[in-house]
Amino acid sequence: MSISMDREGIMKVIPHRDPMLLVDEVVSMEPEKEINTKFYVGPEREIFKGHFPGDPVLPGVYTVEIMAQSSDILILSMDRYAGKTPLFIGINNVKFKSPIRPGDTLEIHSAITYEREEKAIVTCSAEVYDAGTLACTGDVTLAMR
Repeated sequence: MSISMDREGIMKVIPHRDPMLLVDEVVSMEPEKEINTKFYVGPEREIFKGHFPGDPVLPGVYTVEIMAQSSDILILSMDRYAGKTPLFIGINNVKFKSPIRPGDTLEIHSAITYEREEKAIVTCSAEVYDAGTLACTGDVTLAMR
């Protein structure tokens, strides 16, 4: 069973709001397994005024947060974690492969690779694509509280 969501549906699942809501659409989600999302990198974002003037690039920490939020939607869609707050507790193996620019539309793929249910800790492996080019990969670990 594949599930999709618009921005309104996403806000029913995760607590993030603008300007820090960094997922626009759930393209598909296989519950408790994997998710595919999209995010449009709006050129009007304040961060581009200082990173970097004349040559704007999305900061790497935003890219990691995009991977985490896509993973949050997948995890918080599980009955056992619904309504919890996802806390970022670790990142590993992050590699930035291509710069992300204002106006780009990103595709994010995330899959659960580890769960410690008794501690409510989940790790997801994620990939961010920009126009079909792999821009970033990494593992995000989240605690549901």
